[in-house]
Amino acid sequence: MNKLLKIGAVTVLLGSILAGCTFGGKTNEAADVKTADTSSAVAVPWIGTKNTTRINTSDPAQAAVLVSQTLWTAQSDGSRPSSVVLTDVANWQIAAAATDLIHHPSNGPVLYFDKDSVPQATLDELKRLNPKGAESNDGIQIVIVGPVSDNVKKQLDDLKMKIDQIAGDDPATVAAAIDTYYAKVAGELPQGVVIGSADSPEYTLPAVNWIAHMPEPLLYVTKDNVPEATAKALEARSGKASIYVLGPESAVSAKVEDALKQYGTVTRISGDDPYENAIAFAKFKDSGNGFGWGITAPGHNFSFVTTDSPALAIAAAPFSHLGKHAPLLFTEKSGMPDSVMNYLMDLMPKFKDSPAEGPYNHAWITGDSSAITAKAQSEIDDMLEISPASGENPHSGH
Repeated sequence: MNKLLKIGAVTVLLGSILAGCTFGGKTNEAADVKTADTSSAVAVPWIGTKNTTRINTSDPAQAAVLVSQTLWTAQSDGSRPSSVVLTDVANWQIAAAATDLIHHPSNGPVLYFDKDSVPQATLDELKRLNPKGAESNDGIQIVIVGPVSDNVKKQLDDLKMKIDQIAGDDPATVAAAIDTYYAKVAGELPQGVVIGSADSPEYTLPAVNWIAHMPEPLLYVTKDNVPEATAKALEARSGKASIYVLGPESAVSAKVEDALKQYGTVTRISGDDPYENAIAFAKFKDSGNGFGWGITAPGHNFSFVTTDSPALAIAAAPFSHLGKHAPLLFTEKSGMPDSVMNYLMDLMPKFKDSPAEGPYNHAWITGDSSAITAKAQSEIDDMLEISPASGENPHSGH
């Protein structure tokens, strides 16, 4: 059986197993759904291979719900979130900064609303999760981040849950407000800060998986300017901030990097293109304070998306918080760029006597086959497979 047939067989199997996993009790006959009607179900929500699991939709609201269902089973108090972060799917900058609240205080996902309404899939997921209320945050069950319409507010009020809001529509201002909110709830202000470009999601988005996992916030600059809100947030660190600029000078200029030095130590983490930039962030580790993934050896998990859908990348950010914690890597629709392929080759697990020794790699893939093809999923799967240290054929016997 060839690789594509294997994926097809797994799809049919999972389709049978997961036929009852629908949104709002509805079904959709299309096996590969990309639709603005987020009240419809994804017929095959997950597609698995031996080393990968695909969140099988390219609709961001649906993807956020599937990520939530994957990580929070809501079958016990321990598997329910404390709170849920809700934000506008159309504003990637605010949504990305909001992922700082995934770990603390929420231990919960980011879900999406639209400009004028909350998708039925999101409402159903909020009911399924039934957030416990964050003890450190006065029992809040939903944190709205960014602006919200009266109709959205009414739909959420009808849920009879305890709601808080971090208001505002300017990304730099809202990001700074999230930083303040986090510090108040946590009881301390993180000294580490990730600085990203508000204009270049392809270079900034690798930060979301880290801040969903650790306390550092994401604050914004433009290529040549430090917004006042960002400057004030950095000033609150009293010159002791550990500042990590993410992206090359084409996204954040050397002028801005120099301007940031008055607030603390500045380190740039960058690559020449979005693929290499994400790899650089996945590899980086600050030995002085432990900041960064530092992934340079086998035995890890990764989250793959394409560069052209920031909302999908943000929906998948919780994959760095629970389970096999995963940094974000970018891929192309039909296969991995050479830089990503080479990185995974360096991380390929090797066994001496038996593949049962481990370690193993795994990847989450977010997006249907219109975003990342089945062939590309198969390629990622192959590159994560454990192989003999001798270099022999891994399938010729042990």
